[in-house]
Amino acid sequence: MDLKEFIRDVPDFPQRGILFRDITPLLAAPEAFGVAVDGLIEAAVAARPDCIVGIESRGFIFAAPIAHRMVLPFVPVRKPGKLPATRMSVEYSLEYGQSQLDIHSDAISSQTKVFIVDDLLATGGTALAAAKLVELVGGIVSGLGFVIELGSLGGRERLAHYPVHTLIFYP
Repeated sequence: MDLKEFIRDVPDFPQRGILFRDITPLLAAPEAFGVAVDGLIEAAVAARPDCIVGIESRGFIFAAPIAHRMVLPFVPVRKPGKLPATRMSVEYSLEYGQSQLDIHSDAISSQTKVFIVDDLLATGGTALAAAKLVELVGGIVSGLGFVIELGSLGGRERLAHYPVHTLIFYP
C-alpha cells in the first residue's frame, strides 16, 4: 500500500512558506493506519526496545498502539506544563521557533532500551530533544521511527548517531 496516497498537503500552515504534510486522511483510513503501525512495529522489533516513547502529540497516536501490540510500556514525552510529577526538560529549535519537551524523571529505568516514535522527521530538532531526554534519565535510544521524513530538511543527518526508520520519504 502506498501510504503517500493518504497524506494531504496543506500549503502555508502553520505559517506562510511551510508545506504541512497532514496525516489526518491516513488516520481516517483504518487499513492505511494499520499498515503504518505495522511498519513502525517492524522497525521497533528490530531495535529490541524495553519501552516505547511517543512524542506529543501526533507521536502518541502511533506510539501507544505500538507499545500495546508489543506488550511494552508507553512513555510520553510532553510539551511544557503537562507532566504532574518531577520531570527533566530540554529546550530545542523548531524550523519556525523554539520549544521545550519534558519527561518524568522516573519514567525510564537506567539502561532501558527505548524506541522513540513521532509522525514526522523534519529538521530532527524535536526527535533529538526527545533522545536527549531519554539519555538524561538513563535510557538508551535503540532507534527512532517516523511515519514521514522530509529529506530536504536534514533531520536524518542530525540524528546520525541513532538508527532511524521512516515509512514515507519526501525529498
